Amino acid sequence: MYARLLQTPGQSIFLFGPRGTGKSTWIRDRFPNTTTYDLLDTGETLRLTREPGALYQELVALPPESWVVIDEVQKVPALLNEVHRLMETRRLRFVLSGSSARKIRHGGANLLAGRAITTAMFPLVSAERDFQLDLDHTLRYGSLPMVVTGQDPSGYLRSYAETYLDQEIRAEALTRNLGSFSRFLEIAARQNGQVTNASAISRDAGVHRNTVQNHFDILVDTLIGSWLPAWKLKSATKQVQQSKFFFFDPGVARALTGRQAYPPTPEELGSLLETLVLSELRAFLSYTGRDYPVYFWRTYDGAEVDLLFETQEGFVAIEIKSTRRWDKRYNRGLRRLRSDLGAERTKCFGLYLGERSALWDDVRVLPVLEFFRQLWNEEFTT
Repeated sequence: MYARLLQTPGQSIFLFGPRGTGKSTWIRDRFPNTTTYDLLDTGETLRLTREPGALYQELVALPPESWVVIDEVQKVPALLNEVHRLMETRRLRFVLSGSSARKIRHGGANLLAGRAITTAMFPLVSAERDFQLDLDHTLRYGSLPMVVTGQDPSGYLRSYAETYLDQEIRAEALTRNLGSFSRFLEIAARQNGQVTNASAISRDAGVHRNTVQNHFDILVDTLIGSWLPAWKLKSATKQVQQSKFFFFDPGVARALTGRQAYPPTPEELGSLLETLVLSELRAFLSYTGRDYPVYFWRTYDGAEVDLLFETQEGFVAIEIKSTRRWDKRYNRGLRRLRSDLGAERTKCFGLYLGERSALWDDVRVLPVLEFFRQLWNEEFTT
């Protein structure tokens, strides 16, 4: 078992994360012998759906400051009214976990008026594995705990994809046409990490363009992926403004394409490596309490930087290449961006699958795992 970096909270939290990231294991480890409601239990879910007020009656006698866990809270959003009441009248503290925020965000659920902070759980990160990971294996299968510790990662991921469609989509009635959503899901996974062209996806999936946008909303709300927006500089240079869509884990993205049984092709490796780096970066920013939005940057004449975010000291720009050797031409977008943002305010990194660190034109070229080590040691993200 790996020690997770997500800290034990001192106040109530919403703990969101995709299925399989280890939320329930983390809760059992940090909150043993705590009153728990598991809404994956169908009987419990039906009972509390019929009578949400029973939660208050069952917990009202607990001492103030006691902790209560409600797992998969999105299945009965009405419970949040009772949670709010128990916070106010009994000063109870809650861990409210879930693998989907759709009903909570869009169903008019009580968001507890800021009394519970929103926290995210990610797949295993390099620091939790003491930086001892096989990148080839990770790019193919990802970093979900059961993938890392299990004996059959391919089989687990195949089951994961089927479970996502069945439990998150069908059971929650998030779309009326599961067949069209399944076709969309495969196409979206094949375009993981690319600038999104909704019209092309609409044509390939055989659904209306508005349906494509709704399907992407479902992916975001069920935490299976997220948008990487384009950074817009104030200069007059024409820049790409469409967002990219990334799945949360490279192994899950491959499983959804149906290619899990085969090693990644050279064409796949680029987006898979970007997915891994983006997931690691977002986990770092979340676990360390930094609220830096992450972007990409691209001009219409082809200059591009894969990841960009602004810290208190300036900008961090990252170019990612799935090659074993770094070529000086890979620095083109970084040089262009640094010129626009100011060289003194922009730290530029090139990440690749090689083994040696180097300095090229003020670009710090690092093997991916070395970058992860420096990231978690907080050497350049204050």
